[in-house]
Amino acid sequence: MTGRESPEAAGFEPATGAEAVPVAGTPERAAAVRDAFEALLRIRDVVNSGAGDPRATPAEWERVRMVRAVALALEAAGIAPSALDERGQRTATGYCVTAGDHPQVVRVEWPGPRGSGAGHEAERALHGCARVLGELGWVVLEYRGKGGRRYLEVEAPSTIRR
Repeated sequence: MTGRESPEAAGFEPATGAEAVPVAGTPERAAAVRDAFEALLRIRDVVNSGAGDPRATPAEWERVRMVRAVALALEAAGIAPSALDERGQRTATGYCVTAGDHPQVVRVEWPGPRGSGAGHEAERALHGCARVLGELGWVVLEYRGKGGRRYLEVEAPSTIRR
């Protein structure tokens, strides 16, 4: 990716944790994530230039691609994504970002392979995810779902120009 391309234009896809194979872990991947995240911050600088700290508020680009933007933020922070095998079985413990139940909301969970103890790690891990996303201006709320499983709901603040 050159300095002028957006993450989307270059075909970069952040790890959502729902991929059929792990995508993280190589120096090439780390460089691509770093470049994509820097491009996202440059987008914020341009479109939020009238704000106090332009990098502290998600840009419109992020708001309409929330799963990608939230996944990119988590991957850029060095948080491990979950992964699936070809049969759809979890092979790695980590974050999983999906569309939420409501428009403009994404869900972040902390799944892992059966017997991995991911449920025991979830509170601490999701607090780390919430901290990263909160520092980037996202509104993050923690909930408990079926069986007491923790998850986050992430949305853009109401200050975003629509």
